Amino acid sequence: MGFQNIFNCPSCGRVFVKGVRDICNVCYQKVEEQYDACVKYLREQKTATLYEVSDVTGVSVKQITKFVREGRISLAGHPNMTYPCEICSTPIRDNMMCDSCRNKLAKDYKQVQASEQHRKAAAEEDTKLSYNIQDRINNRR
Repeated sequence: MGFQNIFNCPSCGRVFVKGVRDICNVCYQKVEEQYDACVKYLREQKTATLYEVSDVTGVSVKQITKFVREGRISLAGHPNMTYPCEICSTPIRDNMMCDSCRNKLAKDYKQVQASEQHRKAAAEEDTKLSYNIQDRINNRR
């Protein structure tokens, strides 16, 4: 039988049939109400910050940030709206990381790649040396 689509809602724990959404209908309606409250407040208060919206509406900073990242709430026209970088919590207006964290991640990635290339080159050199030694032994016989 088809129980592969039956899950517990990660928000409330209710059993539901997973389809388009990852949460149950009750929680989905609550999220939509939160979204409506945020949008309504932002229409009235163009200069509000993320934390002001959260304080006034009661919607968590995490949920408002999710709305922004999903493109449901646009930061255009809201000059004071920023959300925290995923790594260091520096206020940002786009992407998931600030420029500093993104640059550090890219630098770390390049270092890992260089280290891996160095390791491969060293392994190839070890292989060449072992063949040379084996060739010398075979030539003596």
